[in-house]
Amino acid sequence: MTFTLDNVLAVLAGIEDPRTGRDIIRMDRVKSLEVGLNAVKFTLVHASPGAARRLQQAAAEALRGAFGEGLTVDIATEAQMIPLGDSLEISGGGAPGKPAGVRNYVAVASGKGGVGKSTVAVNLALALAGMGYDVGIVDADIYGPSMPTMLGLHNVRPTVNAERKIVPLEKFGVKVLSIGFMIDPAQATIWRGPMVSSAIRQFLGDAAWGELDYLILDLPPGTGDIQLTIVQTIPLTGAVIVSTPQDVALADARKGVGMFRNVQVPVLGVVENMAYFAPPDLPDRRYYLFGRGGARRLAEELSAPFLGELPIEEIVREGGDDGRPVVAAAPETVSARAFRSIAEEVARQIRRRNAQLPPTQPVEILHR
Repeated sequence: MTFTLDNVLAVLAGIEDPRTGRDIIRMDRVKSLEVGLNAVKFTLVHASPGAARRLQQAAAEALRGAFGEGLTVDIATEAQMIPLGDSLEISGGGAPGKPAGVRNYVAVASGKGGVGKSTVAVNLALALAGMGYDVGIVDADIYGPSMPTMLGLHNVRPTVNAERKIVPLEKFGVKVLSIGFMIDPAQATIWRGPMVSSAIRQFLGDAAWGELDYLILDLPPGTGDIQLTIVQTIPLTGAVIVSTPQDVALADARKGVGMFRNVQVPVLGVVENMAYFAPPDLPDRRYYLFGRGGARRLAEELSAPFLGELPIEEIVREGGDDGRPVVAAAPETVSARAFRSIAEEVARQIRRRNAQLPPTQPVEILHR
Protein backbone atom coordinates (compact mmCIF):
# COMPACT_ATOMS: atom_id res chain seq x y z
CA MET A 1 0.00 0.00 0.00
CA THR A 2 1.34 3.44 -0.94
CA PHE A 3 2.24 5.59 2.06
CA THR A 4 -0.18 8.54 1.70
CA LEU A 5 -2.44 10.52 4.02
CA ASP A 6 -5.59 8.94 2.60
CA ASN A 7 -4.18 5.44 2.93
CA VAL A 8 -3.14 6.12 6.53
CA LEU A 9 -6.71 7.23 7.24
CA ALA A 10 -8.02 4.10 5.50
CA VAL A 11 -5.88 1.86 7.71
CA LEU A 12 -6.98 3.68 10.86
CA ALA A 13 -10.59 3.33 9.71
CA GLY A 14 -10.08 -0.41 10.13
CA ILE A 15 -9.55 0.00 13.89
CA GLU A 16 -12.83 -0.62 15.67
CA ASP A 17 -13.70 0.75 19.08
CA PRO A 18 -15.17 -2.25 20.97
CA ARG A 19 -17.44 0.03 23.03
CA THR A 20 -19.29 1.47 20.04
CA GLY A 21 -18.60 -1.06 17.27
CA ARG A 22 -17.51 1.81 15.00
CA ASP A 23 -14.10 2.75 13.69
CA ILE A 24 -11.96 5.45 15.27
CA ILE A 25 -12.05 7.67 12.17
CA ARG A 26 -15.85 7.65 11.98
CA MET A 27 -15.98 8.34 15.74
CA ASP A 28 -13.60 11.32 15.27
CA ARG A 29 -11.01 9.91 17.69
CA VAL A 30 -7.89 10.75 15.62
CA LYS A 31 -6.56 14.30 16.02
CA SER A 32 -3.47 16.29 15.00
CA LEU A 33 -2.50 13.70 12.39
CA GLU A 34 0.88 14.22 10.76
CA VAL A 35 2.17 12.02 7.96
CA GLY A 36 5.84 12.61 7.26
CA LEU A 37 8.81 10.74 5.81
CA ASN A 38 8.13 7.15 6.90
CA ALA A 39 6.50 8.44 10.08
CA VAL A 40 2.97 8.84 11.45
CA LYS A 41 2.07 10.93 14.47
CA PHE A 42 -1.36 11.62 15.96
CA THR A 43 -3.36 11.98 19.17
CA LEU A 44 -5.94 9.35 20.08
CA VAL A 45 -8.95 10.74 21.95
CA HIS A 46 -10.35 8.24 24.43
CA ALA A 47 -12.88 7.80 27.22
CA SER A 48 -10.91 5.34 29.35
CA PRO A 49 -7.19 4.58 29.73
CA GLY A 50 -7.73 0.85 29.23
CA ALA A 51 -9.47 1.37 25.89
CA ALA A 52 -6.80 3.85 24.85
CA ARG A 53 -3.98 1.32 25.37
CA ARG A 54 -5.77 -1.35 23.33
CA LEU A 55 -6.59 1.04 20.49
CA GLN A 56 -3.07 2.49 20.58
CA GLN A 57 -1.54 -0.95 20.14
CA ALA A 58 -4.01 -1.99 17.44
CA ALA A 59 -3.38 1.20 15.46
CA ALA A 60 0.41 0.86 15.61
CA GLU A 61 0.27 -2.79 14.53
CA ALA A 62 -2.11 -2.03 11.66
CA LEU A 63 -0.01 0.87 10.38
CA ARG A 64 3.24 -1.12 10.46
CA GLY A 65 1.50 -4.08 8.87
CA ALA A 66 0.34 -1.88 5.98
CA PHE A 67 3.45 0.26 5.47
CA GLY A 68 6.33 -1.77 6.86
CA GLU A 69 7.90 -2.56 10.21
CA GLY A 70 10.28 0.36 9.79
CA LEU A 71 7.46 2.90 10.04
CA THR A 72 7.81 5.28 12.99
CA VAL A 73 4.46 5.50 14.82
CA ASP A 74 3.96 8.09 17.57
CA ILE A 75 0.52 7.95 19.21
CA ALA A 76 -0.31 10.28 22.09
CA THR A 77 -3.53 9.91 24.06
CA GLU A 78 -5.97 12.49 25.39
CA ALA A 79 -8.95 11.96 27.69
CA GLN A 80 -12.06 13.88 26.71
CA MET A 81 -15.81 13.89 26.99
CA ILE A 82 -16.97 11.72 24.10
CA PRO A 83 -20.56 11.81 22.83
CA LEU A 84 -22.43 8.54 23.17
CA GLY A 85 -25.87 8.89 21.59
CA ASP A 86 -27.78 11.63 23.43
CA SER A 87 -25.49 11.64 26.47
CA LEU A 88 -21.88 12.35 27.32
CA GLU A 89 -19.46 9.87 28.80
CA ILE A 90 -16.95 11.74 30.96
CA SER A 91 -13.57 10.30 31.77
CA GLY A 92 -10.38 11.96 32.90
CA GLY A 93 -11.54 15.53 32.44
CA GLY A 94 -10.78 17.40 29.25
CA ALA A 95 -12.75 19.87 27.22
CA PRO A 96 -16.25 19.06 26.06
CA GLY A 97 -16.65 18.06 22.44
CA LYS A 98 -19.45 18.89 20.04
CA PRO A 99 -23.07 18.75 21.20
CA ALA A 100 -23.87 15.15 22.01
CA GLY A 101 -24.79 12.86 19.16
CA VAL A 102 -23.87 14.93 16.10
CA ARG A 103 -20.28 14.44 14.93
CA ASN A 104 -20.18 16.65 11.84
CA TYR A 105 -22.17 19.72 10.82
CA VAL A 106 -21.89 20.36 7.07
CA ALA A 107 -23.26 23.56 5.52
CA VAL A 108 -24.34 23.42 1.87
CA ALA A 109 -24.28 27.00 0.62
CA SER A 110 -24.39 29.17 -2.46
CA GLY A 111 -23.79 32.82 -3.17
CA LYS A 112 -27.02 33.18 -5.15
CA GLY A 113 -30.31 31.39 -5.66
CA GLY A 114 -31.23 29.13 -8.54
CA VAL A 115 -28.01 27.12 -8.69
CA GLY A 116 -29.50 23.89 -7.33
CA LYS A 117 -28.14 24.10 -3.80
CA SER A 118 -31.12 22.32 -2.19
CA THR A 119 -30.97 19.60 -4.84
CA VAL A 120 -27.32 19.06 -4.00
CA ALA A 121 -28.02 19.10 -0.25
CA VAL A 122 -30.78 16.49 -0.32
CA ASN A 123 -29.01 14.14 -2.73
CA LEU A 124 -25.75 14.51 -0.79
CA ALA A 125 -27.61 13.51 2.37
CA LEU A 126 -29.18 10.46 0.69
CA ALA A 127 -25.86 9.43 -0.86
CA LEU A 128 -24.10 9.60 2.52
CA ALA A 129 -26.91 7.57 4.09
CA GLY A 130 -26.49 5.02 1.30
CA MET A 131 -22.83 4.72 2.28
CA GLY A 132 -23.89 3.55 5.74
CA TYR A 133 -23.68 6.82 7.65
CA ASP A 134 -26.35 8.18 10.00
CA VAL A 135 -27.51 11.44 8.41
CA GLY A 136 -29.89 14.30 9.13
CA ILE A 137 -30.76 17.44 7.19
CA VAL A 138 -31.91 20.85 8.42
CA ASP A 139 -33.79 22.98 5.92
CA ALA A 140 -32.36 26.30 7.09
CA ASP A 141 -34.00 28.35 4.33
CA ILE A 142 -36.79 29.75 6.49
CA TYR A 143 -38.26 31.96 3.76
CA GLY A 144 -38.13 29.36 0.99
CA PRO A 145 -38.12 25.84 2.46
CA SER A 146 -37.61 23.09 -0.13
CA MET A 147 -37.40 19.84 1.84
CA PRO A 148 -41.15 19.14 2.19
CA THR A 149 -41.43 19.05 -1.61
CA MET A 150 -38.09 17.41 -2.35
CA LEU A 151 -38.72 14.59 0.13
CA GLY A 152 -42.44 14.25 -0.47
CA LEU A 153 -43.32 15.12 3.14
CA HIS A 154 -46.58 17.02 2.79
CA ASN A 155 -49.25 17.48 5.47
CA VAL A 156 -47.11 15.93 8.19
CA ARG A 157 -45.90 17.55 11.38
CA PRO A 158 -43.00 16.72 13.73
CA THR A 159 -43.91 15.58 17.21
CA VAL A 160 -42.45 16.57 20.59
CA ASN A 161 -41.02 13.90 22.91
CA ALA A 162 -41.19 13.61 26.68
CA GLU A 163 -38.09 15.83 27.02
CA ARG A 164 -39.90 18.56 25.05
CA LYS A 165 -37.58 18.16 22.08
CA ILE A 166 -38.74 18.21 18.47
CA VAL A 167 -38.61 14.76 16.87
CA PRO A 168 -37.43 15.06 13.24
CA LEU A 169 -39.33 13.35 10.46
CA GLU A 170 -37.59 10.62 8.47
CA LYS A 171 -37.58 9.73 4.78
CA PHE A 172 -35.23 7.58 2.70
CA GLY A 173 -33.27 6.83 5.88
CA VAL A 174 -32.52 10.52 6.54
CA LYS A 175 -33.88 12.58 9.44
CA VAL A 176 -35.16 16.02 8.47
CA LEU A 177 -36.54 19.24 9.95
CA SER A 178 -37.97 22.17 8.01
CA ILE A 179 -40.07 25.20 8.84
CA GLY A 180 -42.16 23.99 5.92
CA PHE A 181 -43.51 21.22 8.16
CA MET A 182 -44.90 23.79 10.59
CA ILE A 183 -46.53 26.48 8.45
CA ASP A 184 -49.23 26.64 5.81
CA PRO A 185 -47.39 26.18 2.48
CA ALA A 186 -49.65 28.79 0.88
CA GLN A 187 -48.59 31.46 3.38
CA ALA A 188 -45.41 33.52 3.24
CA THR A 189 -43.07 33.48 6.24
CA ILE A 190 -42.92 37.16 7.19
CA TRP A 191 -40.42 37.14 10.03
CA ARG A 192 -37.78 39.53 11.22
CA GLY A 193 -34.21 38.39 11.83
CA PRO A 194 -34.56 37.50 15.54
CA MET A 195 -37.51 35.18 14.84
CA VAL A 196 -35.57 33.45 12.07
CA SER A 197 -32.52 33.02 14.31
CA SER A 198 -34.70 31.58 17.09
CA ALA A 199 -36.19 28.99 14.71
CA ILE A 200 -32.74 27.90 13.52
CA ARG A 201 -31.48 27.54 17.09
CA GLN A 202 -34.49 25.39 17.91
CA PHE A 203 -33.83 23.10 14.96
CA LEU A 204 -30.24 22.68 16.06
CA GLY A 205 -30.42 22.67 19.85
CA ASP A 206 -33.95 21.63 20.74
CA ALA A 207 -34.36 18.65 18.42
CA ALA A 208 -33.90 14.94 19.19
CA TRP A 209 -31.44 14.16 16.41
CA GLY A 210 -29.95 11.18 18.22
CA GLU A 211 -26.60 9.96 16.98
CA LEU A 212 -25.60 11.33 13.56
CA ASP A 213 -22.40 11.13 11.56
CA TYR A 214 -23.49 14.11 9.45
CA LEU A 215 -26.08 16.84 9.89
CA ILE A 216 -26.44 18.62 6.54
CA LEU A 217 -27.59 22.23 6.70
CA ASP A 218 -29.29 23.48 3.53
CA LEU A 219 -28.63 27.22 3.82
CA PRO A 220 -30.48 30.02 2.03
CA PRO A 221 -28.53 31.89 -0.67
CA GLY A 222 -26.19 34.67 0.33
CA THR A 223 -24.43 35.63 3.55
CA GLY A 224 -27.16 36.95 5.85
CA ASP A 225 -28.73 36.42 9.28
CA ILE A 226 -29.17 32.66 9.03
CA GLN A 227 -25.55 32.04 8.08
CA LEU A 228 -24.37 34.24 10.95
CA THR A 229 -26.72 32.53 13.43
CA ILE A 230 -25.39 29.11 12.45
CA VAL A 231 -21.70 29.96 12.78
CA GLN A 232 -22.46 31.54 16.17
CA THR A 233 -24.47 28.55 17.40
CA ILE A 234 -22.66 25.36 16.35
CA PRO A 235 -19.14 24.25 15.42
CA LEU A 236 -19.48 23.80 11.66
CA THR A 237 -17.18 21.06 10.40
CA GLY A 238 -17.04 22.66 6.98
CA ALA A 239 -18.95 24.10 4.04
CA VAL A 240 -19.76 22.83 0.56
CA ILE A 241 -20.20 25.64 -1.99
CA VAL A 242 -22.54 25.06 -4.95
CA SER A 243 -22.28 27.09 -8.15
CA THR A 244 -23.12 26.89 -11.82
CA PRO A 245 -20.39 27.60 -14.39
CA GLN A 246 -21.41 31.12 -15.48
CA ASP A 247 -19.58 34.19 -14.22
CA VAL A 248 -22.53 35.76 -12.38
CA ALA A 249 -22.90 32.66 -10.19
CA LEU A 250 -19.16 32.28 -9.68
CA ALA A 251 -18.82 35.87 -8.45
CA ASP A 252 -21.33 35.19 -5.69
CA ALA A 253 -19.83 31.77 -4.92
CA ARG A 254 -16.50 33.51 -4.36
CA LYS A 255 -18.17 35.69 -1.70
CA GLY A 256 -19.58 32.60 -0.02
CA VAL A 257 -16.13 31.04 0.20
CA GLY A 258 -14.80 34.30 1.62
CA MET A 259 -17.50 34.46 4.29
CA PHE A 260 -16.79 30.98 5.64
CA ARG A 261 -13.06 31.54 5.65
CA ASN A 262 -13.54 34.86 7.49
CA VAL A 263 -15.23 32.98 10.34
CA GLN A 264 -12.63 30.19 10.33
CA VAL A 265 -14.92 27.51 8.84
CA PRO A 266 -13.05 25.19 6.45
CA VAL A 267 -14.36 25.05 2.88
CA LEU A 268 -14.66 21.36 2.05
CA GLY A 269 -14.94 22.09 -1.64
CA VAL A 270 -16.88 23.43 -4.61
CA VAL A 271 -19.57 21.60 -6.61
CA GLU A 272 -20.33 22.62 -10.19
CA ASN A 273 -24.03 22.05 -10.89
CA MET A 274 -25.66 22.16 -14.34
CA ALA A 275 -22.20 21.64 -15.80
CA TYR A 276 -23.38 20.27 -19.16
CA PHE A 277 -26.28 18.69 -21.02
CA ALA A 278 -25.96 15.34 -22.77
CA PRO A 279 -28.94 14.30 -24.97
CA PRO A 280 -30.33 10.90 -23.94
CA ASP A 281 -29.95 9.63 -27.51
CA LEU A 282 -26.39 11.01 -27.81
CA PRO A 283 -24.87 10.43 -24.35
CA ASP A 284 -21.31 11.02 -25.55
CA ARG A 285 -22.13 14.52 -26.81
CA ARG A 286 -21.98 17.32 -24.25
CA TYR A 287 -23.38 20.82 -24.53
CA TYR A 288 -21.99 23.36 -22.07
CA LEU A 289 -25.00 25.65 -21.84
CA PHE A 290 -23.73 27.87 -19.03
CA GLY A 291 -20.02 27.85 -19.82
CA ARG A 292 -17.39 25.24 -19.19
CA GLY A 293 -15.38 24.47 -16.07
CA GLY A 294 -16.03 27.76 -14.27
CA ALA A 295 -16.46 26.25 -10.80
CA ARG A 296 -13.41 24.05 -11.26
CA ARG A 297 -11.33 27.14 -12.11
CA LEU A 298 -12.80 28.97 -9.10
CA ALA A 299 -11.80 26.10 -6.81
CA GLU A 300 -8.27 26.19 -8.20
CA GLU A 301 -8.10 29.98 -7.81
CA LEU A 302 -9.22 29.78 -4.18
CA SER A 303 -7.13 26.69 -3.35
CA ALA A 304 -10.28 24.77 -2.45
CA PRO A 305 -11.01 21.15 -3.39
CA PHE A 306 -13.14 20.60 -6.48
CA LEU A 307 -15.74 18.03 -5.43
CA GLY A 308 -17.21 17.23 -8.83
CA GLU A 309 -19.61 18.29 -11.55
CA LEU A 310 -23.27 17.47 -12.07
CA PRO A 311 -25.01 17.31 -15.46
CA ILE A 312 -28.41 18.68 -16.42
CA GLU A 313 -30.83 15.76 -16.41
CA GLU A 314 -34.60 16.02 -16.52
CA ILE A 315 -34.98 13.19 -14.04
CA VAL A 316 -33.24 15.30 -11.37
CA ARG A 317 -35.84 18.05 -11.73
CA GLU A 318 -38.68 15.53 -11.84
CA GLY A 319 -37.41 13.78 -8.73
CA GLY A 320 -37.18 17.04 -6.83
CA ASP A 321 -40.74 17.97 -7.75
CA ASP A 322 -42.14 14.49 -7.02
CA GLY A 323 -40.43 13.99 -3.67
CA ARG A 324 -38.12 11.27 -4.99
CA PRO A 325 -34.52 12.55 -5.15
CA VAL A 326 -32.57 11.02 -8.02
CA VAL A 327 -30.14 9.15 -5.74
CA ALA A 328 -33.10 7.15 -4.41
CA ALA A 329 -35.36 7.11 -7.46
CA ALA A 330 -32.85 6.39 -10.24
CA PRO A 331 -29.56 5.26 -8.69
CA GLU A 332 -28.00 4.15 -12.01
CA THR A 333 -28.37 7.50 -13.79
CA VAL A 334 -25.39 9.71 -14.56
CA SER A 335 -26.56 12.27 -11.99
CA ALA A 336 -27.03 9.73 -9.20
CA ARG A 337 -23.54 8.33 -9.80
CA ALA A 338 -22.15 11.88 -9.77
CA PHE A 339 -23.88 12.63 -6.45
CA ARG A 340 -22.43 9.48 -4.91
CA SER A 341 -18.96 10.41 -6.14
CA ILE A 342 -19.34 13.89 -4.61
CA ALA A 343 -20.55 12.36 -1.33
CA GLU A 344 -17.48 10.10 -1.22
CA GLU A 345 -15.24 13.12 -1.79
CA VAL A 346 -17.03 15.15 0.90
CA ALA A 347 -16.58 12.27 3.37
CA ARG A 348 -12.89 12.06 2.42
CA GLN A 349 -12.37 15.79 2.92
CA ILE A 350 -14.09 15.61 6.33
CA ARG A 351 -11.88 12.68 7.40
CA ARG A 352 -8.82 14.73 6.45
CA ARG A 353 -10.15 17.89 8.07
CA ASN A 354 -11.05 16.21 11.38
CA ALA A 355 -7.77 14.31 11.64
CA GLN A 356 -5.55 17.30 10.88
CA LEU A 357 -7.33 20.46 12.05
CA PRO A 358 -8.70 21.45 15.46
CA PRO A 359 -12.49 21.54 15.86
CA THR A 360 -14.20 24.69 14.59
CA GLN A 361 -15.42 26.93 17.39
CA PRO A 362 -18.69 28.88 17.31
CA VAL A 363 -17.70 32.47 16.58
CA GLU A 364 -18.55 35.73 18.28
CA ILE A 365 -19.55 38.37 15.74
CA LEU A 366 -19.29 41.94 16.93
CA HIS A 367 -21.42 44.58 15.21
CA ARG A 368 -19.98 48.07 14.97
